Amino acid sequence: MIKDRRRPSRLSGFRACLLGGAVLLALLALLRPITRFEDCPNYGGNGNASAFENPAWDLYLTALLFGWALLVVVEQALPVTRRGRGSVDVALRAAGAITLTTIASCSLFVNVTLLCH
Repeated sequence: MIKDRRRPSRLSGFRACLLGGAVLLALLALLRPITRFEDCPNYGGNGNASAFENPAWDLYLTALLFGWALLVVVEQALPVTRRGRGSVDVALRAAGAITLTTIASCSLFVNVTLLCH
C-alpha cells in the first residue's frame, strides 16, 4: 500500500463553507432584498410580507441555507478532508466549519427572511 505524502490543503474542511457562503452572498446581491424595516410593504400595519420581490424566495432561501449546512457536514465526513491530519485537527476544523456556517446562516441570512414578518 502506497502512502499519500501530499501536504493537506489549508482549505480542507472549509471548502463547502466558503464556497457556499460566497454563492449565497452573490445570490442575495442579485435578489436585492429589503434591508430596512421601514421599506417593508407592510410597514405601519400588520401581517406578513416578503423582503423579496417574489415571496417564494423566503422558502427557497431557507431551503438553500439548510442545504448549505448539510453540505458542510457531509464535507467533514469525506476521507479527503481527513487526509494527513490528526483526529484533533479534523475535529477542530469540523467544529469551526459547522459553527461558522451556523452563525453566518442565523446572523446574516435569516435576518433577511424574517425582516418583514
